[in-house]
Amino acid sequence: MLKIRLKRLGAKKAPIYRIIVINSTTKREGRPIQELGFYNPKSKEMKLDKATAESWISKGAQPTDTVAYLLKNCNEDGTLNYKKSDVVKLSKKAKAKQEAEAAAKAEAEKAAAEVQEAPAEEAAAE
Repeated sequence: MLKIRLKRLGAKKAPIYRIIVINSTTKREGRPIQELGFYNPKSKEMKLDKATAESWISKGAQPTDTVAYLLKNCNEDGTLNYKKSDVVKLSKKAKAKQEAEAAAKAEAEKAAAEVQEAPAEEAAAE
């Protein structure tokens, strides 16, 4: 069975991957059948021959999960269509602090609203 997968290159803690077609029983750094492109996860740079990759898939090659994601988010010219997430991930501690601040703000607004209503009630009673 043929797989389309990543072949790791680059220095320690600075990976660069080649996207290759290889037999599934061959080791990760084994000799590939064909090289389709490269992917640098640090700089989000990618160059891929998308047409050739799709032709291999039509012939029965199975892409790995990562390669399937890269193919799905690939432009027609073979570059990565990377969308940076706007959502900021917070730790549990930061979330708790944010919720405590929101609760304190809500209490302050409620107290301010009660203070404004109290003089209005006194004026209406007179």
